[in-house]
Amino acid sequence: MPDIARLVPAIFVALWATGFIGARYAMPWAEPFAFLAVRFLLTILLLAVIALPLRARMISRRAAFDSAIAGALMHGVYLGGVFWAIDNGMPAGLAALVIGLQPLITAVAAGPVLGETVLPRHWAGLAVGFVGVALVLSPKLAGVDGGVTPANIAACVVAVIGMTAGTIWQKRSGGATDLVTGTAWQYAGGLIPVAILAYLLETGSYTLNGELIFAMLWLVLVLSVGAIFLLMYLIRHGAMSRVASLFYLVPAVTALLAWVLFGETLSAIQLAGMAIAAAGVWLASQPGTRARASE
Repeated sequence: MPDIARLVPAIFVALWATGFIGARYAMPWAEPFAFLAVRFLLTILLLAVIALPLRARMISRRAAFDSAIAGALMHGVYLGGVFWAIDNGMPAGLAALVIGLQPLITAVAAGPVLGETVLPRHWAGLAVGFVGVALVLSPKLAGVDGGVTPANIAACVVAVIGMTAGTIWQKRSGGATDLVTGTAWQYAGGLIPVAILAYLLETGSYTLNGELIFAMLWLVLVLSVGAIFLLMYLIRHGAMSRVASLFYLVPAVTALLAWVLFGETLSAIQLAGMAIAAAGVWLASQPGTRARASE
């Protein structure tokens, strides 16, 4: 693997973690589904602008359909569920812990769906990683009461399932699809469910201020384009269980960013959890997960 390619997982985790920071800035000022609909629409327009200088290629109808399905699941269902739950009072720490199940669910599904064999040391790494995530988030869960409703928990579970199904669909069908064009179709797919939900459930009210504008620009440029391009690269070139294990590092990086940006406390147990999560990701990402069927 080229030296620059070795940096892709670390860069992806760092960028992905900033999404939670962006959501923290945005959610007080806009409704979740409407915010996501505008974010996805702006991303599609940006991708259209950069398609020509990057010489993006047209893709087949089948590839466009597959990308749209993956996007509806990865962006529409996943982000829609997370943003809605947090906007309705779900503690972010508890939401992140539920979402932390995603690597384990992906590893379970990768076997029968993608033909990947996950070895015992990879299962151990996934389990250790989840323990690390729980430790990182444990101070946030102390005294949790309000906002933990069946509806909010269901929204987070649906979000986890959506992200898992979307990444597996992308791995199975993405192939050599042009990255820019395929990503644009992903966001077109993600736009449909959040736009429908915004129309049915929300009022369309928002407060236009610096924080909302900053959050929108950051999430469009850094997350919706930069981080997603990196995720697509990782999905194409790695076993799904190993790619999914990277998500265990996101809460730790988010906690560090919150400590730097918002002055949130960072305890010894959280630092220990970060180390354990990193060890779990290292164990889960070791070579040995192989495909039983050719791709």
